[in-house]
Amino acid sequence: MNLNALSDFILVATNGGLGKASRASGISKATLSRRIADLEEQMGVRLIERSARGLKLTEAGATLISRTEGLLSEVTEAMTAVGDGVSTPRGRLRVAAPVLFSQLAMGRIGAEFCAAYPEVEIEIVAEDRMVDLVEEQFDVAIRINPRPDSNLVGRCFAKDRLVVVAAPQISRPLPGAIRAIPAIVTSGFQPNHWTLDGGLLVLEPIPKLRFSSLLMVRDAAIAGGGAALIPQSIAWNQLARGDLIQWGIMSGPERSGYYIPQDDLLRQRFALSSISFAPDTRTCLWF
Repeated sequence: MNLNALSDFILVATNGGLGKASRASGISKATLSRRIADLEEQMGVRLIERSARGLKLTEAGATLISRTEGLLSEVTEAMTAVGDGVSTPRGRLRVAAPVLFSQLAMGRIGAEFCAAYPEVEIEIVAEDRMVDLVEEQFDVAIRINPRPDSNLVGRCFAKDRLVVVAAPQISRPLPGAIRAIPAIVTSGFQPNHWTLDGGLLVLEPIPKLRFSSLLMVRDAAIAGGGAALIPQSIAWNQLARGDLIQWGIMSGPERSGYYIPQDDLLRQRFALSSISFAPDTRTCLWF
């Protein structure tokens, strides 16, 4: 059944005629008459008797009014409520985010989001594993360099670079041959070369300290423990203060951060980038 036609029929019936209904709604009498005729043809019954004195409901028309007037009002209210839910986020938002990103950024992001949308309750879970949004009932996932997945659609909100840094008292090697350097690495480090600035400087890291956390790697570099390869974003403040010196940018693609909502409605209701990030993609300013 065409709900617009049904709505127009109820409009004409409750106003007592096409003229009054047209003035009340702004819809032309011809349009109202045509829609009612279409509804009658669809249902196979006459709903309104037309005469020189005006319009009169048939028995079928009266029955239709009594059964649908309240229902149509409820449908209209429900559609309005859904529309309000899209424009004004409310409810519970469960977010999965990597541990490092959560520790450094999600506290601030969560507080800013709740301040902007006080009807939203946020739960943020720090997880480095790949969570299943549907099975584990997460609404949004933050992922760094996610694998292509045809079932998930996300938006890039930030980009980062890997840089080699060291304390000021450690001299930067000169360009030329591959230079061996004392290095601070993560627990999963595999021997390789650090190629910086498009090949201008190539380093061979010799691990002296291993840590399971990039924050510990950064802090050990500040303390003079050696050179470290870390995301530029977590060293931004230390580089600005002079606690660390940047030796170069690691060659290769940038690291990208994506927020991935579970469905299109969440994409509309909870656009994290509109609150926590500039409209354009940020580079190395996550924290």
